[in-house]
Amino acid sequence: MARGSSAAGGRDAELDLLRQIRRRVSTGAAVALGIGDDCALLRIKDREQVAVTTDLSIDGRHFRLGWHPPEAVGHRTLARGLSDLAAMGARPLAAFVSLGLPKDLVQREGRRPAWVSRFYDGLLTLAARHKTPLAGGDLAESPAALADIVLVGAVPRGRALLRSAARAGDAIYVTGTLGGSAAGLDILSKLAKKRGGAPAAIRIPKRTSALLHAHLYPEPRLAQGQWLQRRGLASAAIDLSDGLSTDLTHICEESGLAAEVDSSAIPLGPGATLQQALHGGEDYELLFTARPHLSVPGRLAGVPVTRIGRMALARHNTPLVMLLMDGEARPLEPLGWQHFV
Repeated sequence: MARGSSAAGGRDAELDLLRQIRRRVSTGAAVALGIGDDCALLRIKDREQVAVTTDLSIDGRHFRLGWHPPEAVGHRTLARGLSDLAAMGARPLAAFVSLGLPKDLVQREGRRPAWVSRFYDGLLTLAARHKTPLAGGDLAESPAALADIVLVGAVPRGRALLRSAARAGDAIYVTGTLGGSAAGLDILSKLAKKRGGAPAAIRIPKRTSALLHAHLYPEPRLAQGQWLQRRGLASAAIDLSDGLSTDLTHICEESGLAAEVDSSAIPLGPGATLQQALHGGEDYELLFTARPHLSVPGRLAGVPVTRIGRMALARHNTPLVMLLMDGEARPLEPLGWQHFV
């Protein structure tokens, strides 16, 4: 883990933080050399390909310091990258996390641990659950809080799940439920409004904490993605990070197809509306297609699987995705997450 540039007066604190992180990290079988040198060294098996993904999280855009507990920010930072590996059917090898933080987030809050320590609590708890060692990263002072995650995984050569291999007639499936994350974010927004926009952390009533879990602590579907990859059951796959309407459009574009979705079949998360399920994003479930003659289990590693539609031939001047609702077919525009708005 490299050290970000800092003033001499802050170097001792930075080195101490690095030592704390290093003490908390255990290396896995894939990490030949972890934190401590200029580079990490990773092992991969014969006949495997390396899968690499990166995601940037910025305060005010992907999370809010006053809304999201530090543990949730750490969890979500890692979950985003693990979900990308899941969509490819890859197994994680190592994670690399770079943080840019204002000074007050690396200092203790009275008797409470520093924000950055609690961030790593959330990240490392999820990492341990999915056997993903933290093998490096970077630290730097920044006027805004941001976290960049790099995930390295491995997948059998030529067997990765892609967005581009769906065929007309394939059935469309999703894991879990959709819209729960957007519903949770809406609750946080309403709680913040009741505080009049005060910058201090909002207090979450116990009666609503369960409804926030899908948003604060989403679970990447690694076991499900690897199961699909091993059995060659999925023809195409993507993780639902930007919303069903947008991510299904990505599969259509990459596969050169169109799609039809049955609105009544979409599994809604607790408290979620259909609009949140279609466009909300950050569910980190898997959206995949399978040949129509194949038998897809109703559950994968304990997670429900629901058939929601089918792939079709694309037609000129016709929307890529159609939503079947109340006996009518209407265009489903990709209105999910947009990075530049």
